[in-house]
Amino acid sequence: MPVDSRLLNILACPVCTAPLRADDRETSLTCGEAGCGRSYPVVGGIPVLIADEELAAASVSGSLDS
Repeated sequence: MPVDSRLLNILACPVCTAPLRADDRETSLTCGEAGCGRSYPVVGGIPVLIADEELAAASVSGSLDS
C-alpha cells in the first residue's frame, strides 16, 4: 500500500530531520541527507519512523554492507 503523497511531503527523518523519499516499491522511506541515509519500513502504508527500527529496515531492504 503506497504512502499518501501529502504525508510523504511533510515526513522527515527522526534522526537528522532531512526529507524522506520512498523507494520504487514504497516498502521503505530513505533519508535524503547524504551523511545519514537511514531507511525506515512502511507497513500497511504506514511509515514506521522509529530510529531503533532503522537497522531492521536496512537489513530487510539489503542496504547493509556485509
